[in-house]
Amino acid sequence: MVVARLLLAASLVLAFPAHADEADALASRLLTAHNAERVRMGIGPLRWSPALADQAQAWASDLARRGTLQHSQDRQGAGENLWMGTSGYYTPEAMVGAFIGERRHFRSGSFPNVSTTGRWSDVGHYTQLIWPGTREVGCAVAKGRSFDVLVCRYLPAGNIISQRVP
Repeated sequence: MVVARLLLAASLVLAFPAHADEADALASRLLTAHNAERVRMGIGPLRWSPALADQAQAWASDLARRGTLQHSQDRQGAGENLWMGTSGYYTPEAMVGAFIGERRHFRSGSFPNVSTTGRWSDVGHYTQLIWPGTREVGCAVAKGRSFDVLVCRYLPAGNIISQRVP
């Protein structure tokens, strides 16, 4: 009987993973998506920052609650990428992939002269993601009524005027 209870308890733990395990898996997928592009560009990998992820979670939750998408005025010097899409439809890789998709307009140069369109805003998420001086990232996803919000924070921040982007 004791063995049966232990097996039942173990199966429940496996069937319903702890929230921390889900958060770790999400963090790993988001970090891997970031670093795959950085490696492709010959730039060193980012480290995951739990502190930045906590800040990102607070802001993502606020945005999801309000149903808006705007940059935080209280980023404590961190860079920030934002994304919003239909709830439950996008994978973490697709969310980060939206930032990476801006590569099609990117050209190497000194910021802000880094876009083939002439508008740095067309590549700003991408340049933050590949910014050579950035070392840490922390991201979080929050669910709104019918959408998910992704917030990623970066330190040191990128997109600095007159600095070169590879």
